[in-house]
Amino acid sequence: MTGHIAPNAPATPMSAGQQVLQATGLTRRFGGLIAVNNVSFEVRRGEIFGLIGPNGAGKTTLFNLMTGLTPPSSGTLTFGGKDITGFAPHRVAGLGIGRTFQNIRLFKILSALENVKVAQHARTGAGLLQGLTGRDRAEERLVDERAWALLDLVGLANRAGEEAGNFSYGDQRRLEIARALATQPQVLLLDEPAAGMNTSEKGELTGFIRRVRDEYDLTVMVIEHHVPLVMNLCDRVAVLNFGELIAVGDPASVQKDPKVIEAYLGG
Repeated sequence: MTGHIAPNAPATPMSAGQQVLQATGLTRRFGGLIAVNNVSFEVRRGEIFGLIGPNGAGKTTLFNLMTGLTPPSSGTLTFGGKDITGFAPHRVAGLGIGRTFQNIRLFKILSALENVKVAQHARTGAGLLQGLTGRDRAEERLVDERAWALLDLVGLANRAGEEAGNFSYGDQRRLEIARALATQPQVLLLDEPAAGMNTSEKGELTGFIRRVRDEYDLTVMVIEHHVPLVMNLCDRVAVLNFGELIAVGDPASVQKDPKVIEAYLGG
């Protein structure tokens, strides 16, 4: 994975280690089910923050709350000190929070290049229709250059013209990361990025996420079931169980927490 593309300048510059995201009492109810229950934590600028827990613990629902796909039943979310609770997804993306999905959501009949170009129109003056019809050709050339650079970054530039639906599961994951980066986020949320990858690919992914974090001055949140990857990659880890936050801390401390061992890690 090679290549580089300049990151987006933060709307509000923040120093390393400063709080960038804060959840306070986030709760989401679906009828009688409480999927996320009074969850509070903070994410610091520049860190890689892991989110783990058993299936059904509420991890993806929490990401949905943070990116506007699902409104919270109660609680607040702030980004760079700004209350963004209940913001629509396009507003959240426009502020600088990008994400991938547990269930891949690429445009399967579009090429890899087109998938990445579509994502960039959240950041350009031209709309999607203008971009696809070439009405603003100067801007579209820049979009095209950035898309090629991102495909090169994730190792897919040689397949730019292929339909995304023809890609392997692991390659679709990489393409989705490129598409998320195309929105020029300050915070990148990755929902099970290693799913479908073999051991070698998982090892490469660890180094890749670190490099992207460093080169693009990002903050990264990762949901992942592969515990060794999380513990090796993340600066801090939060653990959910039945929608409740049961531990937050550095990987070594979390692995030793009796509640975490009982709920998720086992003996």
